[in-house]
Amino acid sequence: MTVIKVGCCGYPVSMQKYFSEFHLVEIQSTFYKLPRVETAEKWRAQAPEDFEFTVKVWQGITHPPDSPTWKRSGLSKDELKGYGDFNPSRKTFEAWGRILEIVKRLDAKIAVFQTPPSFNPSPKNISNMKEFLKKIDRGGVRLAWEPRGEWLEKKSLTKSILEKFDLIHVVDPFWDQPLTRGLYYFRLHGLGKRYNYNYVYSFEDLKKLKTLIERLEDAEEIYVLFNNVKMFDSAKHFLTLI
Repeated sequence: MTVIKVGCCGYPVSMQKYFSEFHLVEIQSTFYKLPRVETAEKWRAQAPEDFEFTVKVWQGITHPPDSPTWKRSGLSKDELKGYGDFNPSRKTFEAWGRILEIVKRLDAKIAVFQTPPSFNPSPKNISNMKEFLKKIDRGGVRLAWEPRGEWLEKKSLTKSILEKFDLIHVVDPFWDQPLTRGLYYFRLHGLGKRYNYNYVYSFEDLKKLKTLIERLEDAEEIYVLFNNVKMFDSAKHFLTLI
């Protein structure tokens, strides 16, 4: 029987209220700034025993220093040098070590890499990514990748990297078909345009999502994470359908 897990990308309400409704969250704050290990331990202790965390990987690995997302990092321009675009530098590998420690303290099974459109499939970026993924210690954690930009069109190249490095292909099922099987990880960013975070999913939208999921006959586990401004309501309504 397929296990379907539903939650939000981040906490749209207080943690206690969230825990009363869901058993899964994708931690977003780890993307902007790495927390202390003690903070991750506190998060784990506050959550119910059967609650599951997934972790969005710090932007220091995926996003270049000129990305606007760095504004919340608290780091200076000099401190940002050497980070981003899977640069196989000492700083990036150390960053992964810190992320992995957070993931383990949360008992998370999945770490999610989200790359920006600027991380295109250039020879250098491909080389960086391959070297990084080849060298890191995964610590028993499954790695998931949400590519954006040109990767979405170059499906054969994307699939080759996903398969070579045993990555879960993260997609929005309203827009793209996943290129990996077994465990599915969906991040829903709205309709009308590809990343429309202000979008409010209708009942008909959610019924369509249910149908899309039911067609995945080989699915073992399906993670459904809403990432829109009304994600708490969207996720809650979707739970009532399944």
